[in-house]
Amino acid sequence: MSIKILFIGDIVGSPGRAAVKTLLPAIRKREDIDVVIANAENSAGGSGITARTARDLFQSGCDVLTSGDHVWRRPEIVELLHRDANVLRPANFPKMTPGKGSVVFRSEMGPKVGVVCLLGRVFIDALVESPFKVVVDEIKALKAETPVVIVDIHAEATSEKVALGWFLDGEVSAVLGTHTHIQTADEIILPKGTAYITDAGMTGPYNSVIGRNKEKIIERFVTGMPTRFELGTEDVQLHGVILEVDEKTGKALAIKRVREKVPGVIRDEDAKDIDSQ
Repeated sequence: MSIKILFIGDIVGSPGRAAVKTLLPAIRKREDIDVVIANAENSAGGSGITARTARDLFQSGCDVLTSGDHVWRRPEIVELLHRDANVLRPANFPKMTPGKGSVVFRSEMGPKVGVVCLLGRVFIDALVESPFKVVVDEIKALKAETPVVIVDIHAEATSEKVALGWFLDGEVSAVLGTHTHIQTADEIILPKGTAYITDAGMTGPYNSVIGRNKEKIIERFVTGMPTRFELGTEDVQLHGVILEVDEKTGKALAIKRVREKVPGVIRDEDAKDIDSQ
């Protein structure tokens, strides 16, 4: 028996949340999805997670939320991580850090799915342990409950993501990259049964520079001066991948990319929260 898992790439601000709210119910029904995992580290104003953005995404149909290097941007995340086990910070932060980096999710009468959130170290400014070292113990704990384990590797360097995919081939159901906001076309099932993609893409405005107002980003590159990084609002899309996994063995049977558009323009409700950079 197989199960189907939808993984949604980096959700950016209110446009990204609106895309999930608008598109997810139909995708979930059409594709007969059992579990939805989403990277939400940019869901609040384009940087960080709040209780409100997490609630919005759970109400829209997400089951587990992963994060990355911006997880600590909003102070209230600490309370949220203590309160909700289905909101994850990267597992390779120090053990005394609030929250957890993995969880076994089970929907009502549904399959158990283990989820691990990791943060890369190459070109990432964060004091974290090697994801290659930490992930071994995380997987061991999850596989005591379920053979189905999904890894979100939130990393800048393609090489680090690819290496982790090969390192975990046959040990987990999927290794899925996030952080760079551009969906790659390298989805594959590796020889020992692990599905892999370097980046699942972004859920947010594509008439932009990785989610931000393109004119402001171009101004920054041309002048070298700080600018206000506002979110884009046009061509809002949901990107991710759908996995089919053998429930008994945990081996991936299929992986396919998802790219769906939201009609019209979505107003950015979080504009006041955008940071100047």
